[in-house]
Amino acid sequence: MKWLISFIAFAALQLVSAIPIEPSEHQLAKRAAYGDTANIGYATLNGGTTGGSGGSVTTVSSLSALTSAVSGTARKIVVISGTITGNTVIRVGSNTSVIGLRGSSLVGVGLRVYRESNVIIRNVKISKVLANVGDAIGVQEASKVWIDHADLSSDMDHDKDYYDGLLDITHGCTEVTVSYTRFYNHWKGSLVGHSDSNASEDTKMTVTYAYNYFSNINSRTPSFRFGRGHIYNNVFDNVGDGINTRVGAQLLVENNVFSNTKKPLYSTSSGYAVARGNDFGGVANTAPTGTFTFAPYGYNLIATGSVRSQVVGQTGQTLTF
Repeated sequence: MKWLISFIAFAALQLVSAIPIEPSEHQLAKRAAYGDTANIGYATLNGGTTGGSGGSVTTVSSLSALTSAVSGTARKIVVISGTITGNTVIRVGSNTSVIGLRGSSLVGVGLRVYRESNVIIRNVKISKVLANVGDAIGVQEASKVWIDHADLSSDMDHDKDYYDGLLDITHGCTEVTVSYTRFYNHWKGSLVGHSDSNASEDTKMTVTYAYNYFSNINSRTPSFRFGRGHIYNNVFDNVGDGINTRVGAQLLVENNVFSNTKKPLYSTSSGYAVARGNDFGGVANTAPTGTFTFAPYGYNLIATGSVRSQVVGQTGQTLTF
């Protein structure tokens, strides 16, 4: 009997913690301090994602300075000023916050979080990173990563393999949140999970996508293999293949808004989704119902009819520090 009472109490606690709360204001979008820490989604769990909060602050305006400043595991905040160009991917070390000032940008320069933990990438604008270099942002074998108010794009003037992904999260990443990020003018948006044969590594993946804007993207918004994903309060315009749940993925898809999207939510190779409160723009959801019904954290749901007006204008590099 004791074990039954304990189980019921635990289940009730999980249910209460995941009940969506109608927001009165967008606190996240109004925050603009170097030391901000993650306060949304999976990145808040188990001590949270603090990045370089409390560490040294370095402002950079060249490729060499940026490369040096973000390396290592010491707690640090790196601020990008101006336009930095190149044809490379820069490794970001643990316990780091990378902050883009308004008007700054990385052109042809991607960021990689590889086998690191506790990283924040915020208000950073990245464009036109070539496929032979890598993704605009790549997160691999990492944990506790918050990507917020990023602006990610390329163009669709070249074939689909000229650029790689805008944001790929692969190889068993956990406690990752992507929020208020703008994805646009690109073939392959965001991939979660390395490959169909990588279940042993990727089944543990946990990723939140919240308050993001996907526009003029051909596919992968996101494409999600294995693991668990919570996708809510996002807007999708002029997207080909929308949310693709694949090979055993369990997704919770809530209060998203789609316009001119061919396949807003669909499954390949036995992916699953629990979908509620979405506006699929008159197109059917074809994903089979899954078992992921409540996220393990508190979160705010915007009324579906208000998602577009309250999200689109706040995505991308819109913060001022």
